[in-house]
Amino acid sequence: MTLPSEAYLLRIFIGESDKVDGKLLYEVIVKKAREFGLAGATVLRGYLGFGANSRIHTSKVLRLSEDLPVVVEIVDEMTKLKALLTELDNLIEEGLVTLEKVQVMVYRHNSQKDV
Repeated sequence: MTLPSEAYLLRIFIGESDKVDGKLLYEVIVKKAREFGLAGATVLRGYLGFGANSRIHTSKVLRLSEDLPVVVEIVDEMTKLKALLTELDNLIEEGLVTLEKVQVMVYRHNSQKDV
């Protein structure tokens, strides 16, 4: 798969424990991205953050059960990302979704098949 030199970065900010039909939302998003044939997806776990409700989420020892922030990042062409967003619109009940233009400098993969 190749990516154009100008692509878009989709960032989805959600909570670590957010679920859809009993499944973790960030896992559902990554699986949907794969189904849609997107270039790849990465889930990043935050240590500290707050969202629209201004409640602090932290990984401090005394608050390990708190819902930590999670960011899902996906880079691909606008048309593919928009198709994914249409599918995800009803799944994301709470969070922030951003989209920005990025310049792809390198996108390489191993020639061996993924297992």
